[in-house]
Amino acid sequence: MHAHGNVIEARPDGIGAPKIEKPLQRHGGRLEHNETYCGSCYGAEAADDDCCNSCEDVREAYRKKGWALSNPDLIDQCKREGFLQKIKDEEGEGCNIYGFLEVNKVAGNFHFAPGKSFQQSNVHVHDLLAFQKESFNLSHKINRLAFGDYFPGVVNPLDSVHWTQEQPSGMYQYFLKVVPTVYTDVSGHTIQSNQFSVTEHFKGAEVGRLQSLPGVFFFYDLSPIKVTFTEQHVSFLHFLTNVCAIVGGVFTVSGILDSFIYHGQKAIKKKMEIGKFS
Repeated sequence: MHAHGNVIEARPDGIGAPKIEKPLQRHGGRLEHNETYCGSCYGAEAADDDCCNSCEDVREAYRKKGWALSNPDLIDQCKREGFLQKIKDEEGEGCNIYGFLEVNKVAGNFHFAPGKSFQQSNVHVHDLLAFQKESFNLSHKINRLAFGDYFPGVVNPLDSVHWTQEQPSGMYQYFLKVVPTVYTDVSGHTIQSNQFSVTEHFKGAEVGRLQSLPGVFFFYDLSPIKVTFTEQHVSFLHFLTNVCAIVGGVFTVSGILDSFIYHGQKAIKKKMEIGKFS
């Protein structure tokens, strides 16, 4: 996927793919004919009989241990799969993300950041060492972001918002105040939804000095106030009152204009008569 959202190309592996070495077994030897493959997890095994047969398996095992994968080229599975080369080939590409997320009705956050996430000393961190990069481009466009179902008149302030990063790296933050909203139409159908307001902040970082996790973060907090919208038909008495008010206003304005014109003509005629006799 191109950074602007266009598909670049699909390249399935096939004839002419480079010949790769046989996988390395957990016990140290290469995979032989009619032998079941069981790759090493490089110390991250949860049990003695655990196997990591792909680079993703090794990364997942490391994530569960709270370890960072510093050099994928030292991992046989990652080296055979060309993990680092795939990352280099994807340089400058973007991605489209679409989905739904259920959250509890308490303050929290969700974010989009590079690298595998794991817990280390009760802290949420991402493994960025595997990318072997010193800067990350966080430019993004939000096509639509909503908290709940659509209802008539709702305005989502982040729809079609586009931001282009000018610094080498950093953390872009959206702070959202979510207001629970109940909308009831004229037929009595009720929609439980939410509205939100937003403020934005960017925390930049110099090349090689990632003081914070690079990514796009959405911090949300729920308001204790609920907003209710109700559609109702206007009663005939209310309609009749409005008609009378309009008619009365028209007569009043007409009377003012008529009086102004009458007295104006009278004054002009009086001046003309005085002019004749003088």
